[in-house]
Amino acid sequence: MRHLRSILFILLLAASTAAGQKILIPMDLDQTNHLKAYGIVYWVLTKEQPVDWMLNYRGGSFITDFSQEIASECRIRGVSFDAIDGATAASIYAEVQAEKNNMDAVRLEKAPKIAVYAPPGFRPWDDAVTLVLEYAEVKYEKIWDDDVIKNKLSEYDWLHLHHEDFTGQYGKFYASSAGESWYIQQVAALENSARKLGFRKVSEMKRAVAERIREFVANGGFMFAMCSATDTYDIALAASQLDICDVIYDGDPMDRDANEKLNYAPCFAFENFKLVMNPLQYEFSDIDVDANTIIQTESSDYFTLFDFSAKYDPVPTMLTQSHVSVIKGFLGQTTAFHKDLVKKSVTILGERDGTDQVRYIHGNVGRGTFTWYGGHDPEDYRHAVGDPATVLALHPNSPGYRLILNNVLFPAAKKKKQKT
Repeated sequence: MRHLRSILFILLLAASTAAGQKILIPMDLDQTNHLKAYGIVYWVLTKEQPVDWMLNYRGGSFITDFSQEIASECRIRGVSFDAIDGATAASIYAEVQAEKNNMDAVRLEKAPKIAVYAPPGFRPWDDAVTLVLEYAEVKYEKIWDDDVIKNKLSEYDWLHLHHEDFTGQYGKFYASSAGESWYIQQVAALENSARKLGFRKVSEMKRAVAERIREFVANGGFMFAMCSATDTYDIALAASQLDICDVIYDGDPMDRDANEKLNYAPCFAFENFKLVMNPLQYEFSDIDVDANTIIQTESSDYFTLFDFSAKYDPVPTMLTQSHVSVIKGFLGQTTAFHKDLVKKSVTILGERDGTDQVRYIHGNVGRGTFTWYGGHDPEDYRHAVGDPATVLALHPNSPGYRLILNNVLFPAAKKKKQKT
């Protein structure tokens, strides 16, 4: 039956394209600017013109109807493209649809409305996702705690979590930065927000935000997170009824028995983890792989993307599209996840070979999905507070940043009907 559908699809496509040109945006090594290519696709979708994502074909290329406007925009943004005739397009689709090839065509239909959860006054270069959205010219809106509490998330399709600490411990920067002006201002701003929203503590506000985000995902939203917004999110869910903040963070002692009371059931990705109870230690739990261990092998710090079946596992295939299968590692407050703490229901998209270090994961919650990516900046190995911004014009073909943009386009994919 699937073979028959493929033949019919190819015949219909051949008929529809015989008289018209298509634009092919290659995503292999022939592409001069991979990152801006995603921006072109997003821009085309905003004009209500569908784009076909050719999974595993030349690095995950894109095909759409030709227009001089699109061709001109590609030239302006420095994106490589080919104008192809209907016969050539039909041949490409036939190759992609062939059962023997691990490829498929996924139709992208509508540009997702994007929200970035980030504090007021944040700078785009402080966050890799916002940085690449700006560079690729993908539109987004900023939201913060008050917006989430007031249910504004329902207005969006895709949510990115800025590298935030959902435990209410201000990133556990106290030991290194308690006297720094940026830290003092951050604490004051969060405490002020908590009071205005009717919460006694920042930790209580952050847990309420985490619960609202969980509702957003369960109701069909797409959530993407990097760095400390990954493990601290699950910690907040697991400790929703516990005080895990010590005196220096919320003015009263923590529950010293918290590790025995954690509830892993609501967590998205992790289970059986334990909290780091020392309030002065720059680590939240044992989910994260110790960065000091990874730094010792910096020259060999690479992780490998898994190869999925494009025809039968299109979602993980979309999320791992790249022109290379091995990605250079990079550090963050949360760099990588210990595999034995990842729930069995979660799909591992990328891991460091020969270790228990998982770098890139995906899963389902209710009707929605989440994708989490360890590390802070794919092109800045040891990014620290105050470091200069990464200039993405110097990294237009970054495979590490491509993974982020795969997630931006993923919600645009046409939903396949479920079998009954």
